[in-house]
Amino acid sequence: QVQLVESGGGLVQAGGSLRLSCAASRRSIGNYAMGWFRQAPGKEREFVSAISWSGGDTFYTSSVKGRFTISRDNAKNTVYLQMNSLKPEDTAIYYCAAGRSAMVFTTTQHVDSWGQGTQVTVSS
Repeated sequence: QVQLVESGGGLVQAGGSLRLSCAASRRSIGNYAMGWFRQAPGKEREFVSAISWSGGDTFYTSSVKGRFTISRDNAKNTVYLQMNSLKPEDTAIYYCAAGRSAMVFTTTQHVDSWGQGTQVTVSS
């Protein structure tokens, strides 16, 4: 099973930017769809973004479209989430997720592996 480690979270003011990274190990993620989810206190884990195995297709939840960009570097076995124009409602723990196949996913039931999460806090 792939191991995922996120980094890049932190505290930022509203309007600021952060770039999250997800480094994979134990196996290549090159043939698998990848994604990001987030979980705010007292709320369920929700889909944020996903990317196809090749990087050619990307998907976003409506609340982050135009502000977040997902990308991947299969040679580095790493996935990224560039977050711009951050808002206080983006505050959450962000989790990297590996899919079970090349099929892009938007729900937790299709996730094969999770990272440990990285905290993102946006102050107003």
